[in-house]
Amino acid sequence: MRPGAVMLLLVLLGNLMPPFVTAQNAGFVKSPMSETKLTGDTFELYCDVRGNPTPEIQWWYSEINRADSFKQLWDGARKRRVSINTAYGANGVSVLGITRLTLEDSGTYECRASNDPRRNDLRQNPAITWIRAQATISVLQKPKINASDQIILPADSPGVPVTLHCNLTTAHTANTVHTESFWVKNGREIANTRTEHRTTAYRIGKPRADDSGEYMCVYTFEMAPNANATIEVKAKPVITGHKRSENKNEGENAMLYCKSVGYPHPTWTWRKMEGTSSTDIDNSTGRFFITSRDNYTELNIINLDIDTDPGKYECNASNAIGTTAEITILRVRSHLAPLWPFLGVLAEIIILVVIIVVYEKRKRPDDIIDDDEPVGPMKTNPTNNHKDKNVRHRTTK
Repeated sequence: MRPGAVMLLLVLLGNLMPPFVTAQNAGFVKSPMSETKLTGDTFELYCDVRGNPTPEIQWWYSEINRADSFKQLWDGARKRRVSINTAYGANGVSVLGITRLTLEDSGTYECRASNDPRRNDLRQNPAITWIRAQATISVLQKPKINASDQIILPADSPGVPVTLHCNLTTAHTANTVHTESFWVKNGREIANTRTEHRTTAYRIGKPRADDSGEYMCVYTFEMAPNANATIEVKAKPVITGHKRSENKNEGENAMLYCKSVGYPHPTWTWRKMEGTSSTDIDNSTGRFFITSRDNYTELNIINLDIDTDPGKYECNASNAIGTTAEITILRVRSHLAPLWPFLGVLAEIIILVVIIVVYEKRKRPDDIIDDDEPVGPMKTNPTNNHKDKNVRHRTTK
């Protein structure tokens, strides 16, 4: 067979054969990182592995100083404090989480991955068929902090000063050095509250509803994680912003909203007031849509109906401390409403024209001069005629 024919045959066979995908050994894209945590906290470890085929992922654990004794972890282990979530696609991604940490959770955690077809064969050496990435989790005893109890701001006597207190009584260990403390409200540090003292206080001079929230005193340490204590300052919701009225045309959409201050965040409800009664509004009608988050709520009404939608709408904010509500008046005009100013001007013009026409028709005939009528003889002054007569009859003596 000629060399050209051989080459052609190889090309044809190559086109008929399925594409060959090169195998790829497993490799880590992201491996777990070591952390230091406190008792009662939560941690999560991430593991991202690539390879072809997609590698299988497992999690293993070894106690401190026992690196030669690993045990496999399962979802729901340790009285359901362990969670393992794994997804396989182009890569294999797995997240190991443990909640309500105890001192016994300290140890070495290992992410194992393999796409070797023999990986589950007990006759194979796991050290060869599985790749591994380790992270050390150190759990320290949480420091003891004596903090104020929760505080409820009275609605009937606002402005009474409130002081929050925290006292660090014990650190992680006897050798742990405390550096400073500061205050945080709703996740944000309060300015000018840092101090080196183990006892700290924060004073709210004239507390109002917007001063309520979740306060934390935070303590920092050398070579140890921060510790904190939470104090809840609660207050009845106060609606600080809403639409007093909304004017729309039929067929348009309307948006009503309310926002409030107060803690805990309220539960929002919307009602339409009908005299002394009210009707709850929900998202079941297909024209009313309620969106609420924390201290804000929004009611959207689409394709307004001039007969059924106008009226008073009440937004109601309620939490464990109390309830407050505000009214928005919705007015719906006819779709011809934008033409009313034009129609008014047009009516004024028509009335003015009619008045002019009527006035012209009712003019008196003497006021109208007819240019075709002949002009009569001109009248002469009788006095002048008399003088002329006397002049003609004068005689000369």
